[in-house]
Amino acid sequence: MTGIIHTGLEKKNDKIALWAITPKGVLLARKIAESLPDARLHLSADLNINDIPASYFERLADAIAGDFHAYTGHVFIMSTGIVVRLIASCIRNKTTDPAVVVVDETGRHAVSLVSGHLGGANSLAIKVAGLIGAEPVITTATDVNQVPAIDLLAKQHNLFIENPEAIKNINMAFITGEKFYLHDPYALLCDSIDPSYILAAHIPTDFKKGQITENEDTPGVFIDDALADLSKKMLILRPGSLVAGIGCNRNTTMKEIKEFFEEVLEGSKLAIASVIRIATINLKADESGLIAFAEELKLPISFYDKEELNRADGIKSPSDMVEKHTGVKSVCEAAAILASKNGKLIAPKHSTRNVTVAIARIPFIS
Repeated sequence: MTGIIHTGLEKKNDKIALWAITPKGVLLARKIAESLPDARLHLSADLNINDIPASYFERLADAIAGDFHAYTGHVFIMSTGIVVRLIASCIRNKTTDPAVVVVDETGRHAVSLVSGHLGGANSLAIKVAGLIGAEPVITTATDVNQVPAIDLLAKQHNLFIENPEAIKNINMAFITGEKFYLHDPYALLCDSIDPSYILAAHIPTDFKKGQITENEDTPGVFIDDALADLSKKMLILRPGSLVAGIGCNRNTTMKEIKEFFEEVLEGSKLAIASVIRIATINLKADESGLIAFAEELKLPISFYDKEELNRADGIKSPSDMVEKHTGVKSVCEAAAILASKNGKLIAPKHSTRNVTVAIARIPFIS
C-alpha cells in the first residue's frame, strides 16, 4: 500500500479570529461569529464576561503577537489606528500575512486593511459587511479601477509567487493599459487575461535578460518550472508541477540529501519552488535524514512498496545493484513517475555514493 506522510507543513489555524475590546464590539463580534462557524472570539478580560466561549486576553498587543500568524484571517472591531500600531511588528510579507479586516464598533464599515488579494482580506471584508449590513471598504488599486490583479490570479491558479516585489509591475500594467509579455507555455493563465494586455502570447528568446536590451524595461509574467535569466521587471510564477523521487543509503544525513537534491535541480534548470512532493520506497519510511529533509522543505512524502515501484512505466536507468538490495529495479525514477501520476521523467536518475534523485513533471503540465 502507498502511504503518504505530510511533514513540515506550517501549522496554521484555518479559522478567523474576531477581536473585541468594548461591550459594543463584543455584541458585533458575536453577531459575526453566528454566521462564521470558522470564527473564534478573542475578548478583553477587562470586560468581565464569563459566559461567552472565547479566548480572553489581558494585554491585546501580546495576544496579537502570539496569534497573528496562527490564523488565516483577523477581524478587529476597533479603530483602524489601534490595529495599525498593534500589527505593524507582526507583518512579514504580502505572500504569507493573514487577512486583516477592521470594523468600527457601530458596524458601519468593514475595511480591508492588510493582504487584500493573497490573504483574502478583500473577500473577507465583503463577507463580514454582508453579515452586519456594513459598507465594505476596498482600496487596492486594481479593485477600485476594476481591472484584474495578477497576485489574485496567481492565488486562484495555485501559482507560487517567486518574486512578489514584481507584482506591482503587472498590476500597474493592468491599471494603465500597458502591454506586457506572458510566458505561459502550459496555458495556466492565458485564458484568464484579456489578450489586449499581452504583448507576446509566448515569450521568445528576447524575453531572457540581455538578449534584446531594449525590452528589459517591459514588464512580463513568466509561468514555468524552468530556471531562466530574467529581468527584474518579470514576475515569476511557479506552478506546482514537479515531483522528486529520492533514494538513499541507510543513515544518509539530511544535509547530504539536500545538497545533492539542490545540485540536481540547478543542473537540470528546474525551480525548487515547483517541487510539491517527494517520493521513495516504503523501506525508507523511518529514514531520519530523508524525513528531516522533507520537513526542511515542508514537503509531503509518498512511500511505495516493491510491487508498485516495479509496475512503473518509463524508467530510464534500472539498476541490478538496487534490485539486489531492495527487490526493485528502480527507486528514485519509479517513485517520481508514480507520485507524479505517471508524469514525464524530465531529470533521469542522478546519483552520488549515497543519494539518487530523479525529477518527474505531473501530466497536467507536460
